Amino acid sequence: MMLVRRTLPLLCLALLLTGLTSRRCSGQPAQAQPAPATTAVPAQPASTQAYTLPPDKLTKAITLSHIRLALEIVGSLWGLAVLWLLLSFRWAAELAAWTERLLRRRWMQGLLFFAVFIVVDTVAYLPLSLIGHYVNLVYGISVQGWLSWFGDHAKSLGIALVGTPVYLLFNWIVRVSPRRYWVWIWLVTLPLIVLSTFASPLLDPIFNKFEPLTKTHLALVARLEQVVARTGTKIPPERMFLMKASAKSNGLNAYVTGLGATKRFVMWDTATDRLPDDEVLFIFGHESGHYVLNHIPKQLAGSTAGSFFVLWACAGFAGWLMRRFGARWQLISPEGSTPLASRQGFLVLLFALSVAGLILQPAGNTFSRHFEHEADVYGQEAIHGLVADPQKTTVSAFNHLGEAWLEDPNPNAFVEFWTYSHPSVQNRANFALHYDPWVNGGHGRFFEK
Repeated sequence: MMLVRRTLPLLCLALLLTGLTSRRCSGQPAQAQPAPATTAVPAQPASTQAYTLPPDKLTKAITLSHIRLALEIVGSLWGLAVLWLLLSFRWAAELAAWTERLLRRRWMQGLLFFAVFIVVDTVAYLPLSLIGHYVNLVYGISVQGWLSWFGDHAKSLGIALVGTPVYLLFNWIVRVSPRRYWVWIWLVTLPLIVLSTFASPLLDPIFNKFEPLTKTHLALVARLEQVVARTGTKIPPERMFLMKASAKSNGLNAYVTGLGATKRFVMWDTATDRLPDDEVLFIFGHESGHYVLNHIPKQLAGSTAGSFFVLWACAGFAGWLMRRFGARWQLISPEGSTPLASRQGFLVLLFALSVAGLILQPAGNTFSRHFEHEADVYGQEAIHGLVADPQKTTVSAFNHLGEAWLEDPNPNAFVEFWTYSHPSVQNRANFALHYDPWVNGGHGRFFEK
């Protein structure tokens, strides 16, 4: 969502580099019935292709993949266009002048300027968001009513506005250190990245309802604890949660989130309702792999290193834009500083960061796909000996995942490289079908037996 991506632009760019911002898992989650989920869904039939769809759903999946790609491309370009229009038509300069006439204190001027910018950016992107939700409703991915959908957007806007002081802080840094501001911004960004990861689970209940998984799935939790014992993960039952996703979505999902005291495992109720317990175990094993293999710290480290060079490059690009278009955009230098330190000038830096985010998207997604593949391998190995057939279980889980989200079984390789944060379901299912490291007395990559 463009609103979220722009709320803390520098932070979000760093997260983009490592794929932290969106995690659709490799197995899928669950709901709230005391009856075991093992009879909920039959296993997917054998096929020459690991992931298949019935003809009617295949047609929908192909069409939907084209729509999703179009929305992705248009959304990225439109995000850049909004910033360019604000600058080139001098609307940003007029907004800055208006706040100066209205308020006396500089910090209050800045808060108002960036708050209005966030609202304008949100409204500008709203038509594409509306189209995206309408498409999801038509194709049965979403069941969320429009009133609830607008309510979630209003909540997102509220959270974004709370983050307005971050813009103000970064803008102030540019003003007091016009030559080395990108280094100081990088240093400030580091704790913000950690804080956002820690606080994410605390914000989730604003949008969805959660309850302890033990409340309705005691038998399932007991089986999940077998995976905990096998993997050595410190995810006790009190940190396993069920999200009531069925009120808004027909998709299947599970994810890990948080750091330290907020670390938790979340399953969607759509998954527990519709997946056999064996497949839920694989999903849990996959998500456990993210913790055991230290993917979150590695992603944080990657974002730390990557954002340093990205900020350096964007500072140079923003400086060139300032020299080339500064007069036309009415970028006025605050006393003793660079024009980039002005309110409208700071949007030039945001534009540079947005361009970098678009260019570096495949790099971030490549790292993300690598971690997701590792977690797939870990999850399949983790259920070895706990389910009758790990290969069949994993392939069936991927088929249920792909069918729920109507993912194209044969995506374009370049599109997958550029836009997919996870390997395609087809690639994941094909790997799972042929992965049996224990054959002929062998052992797994992460488990001896």
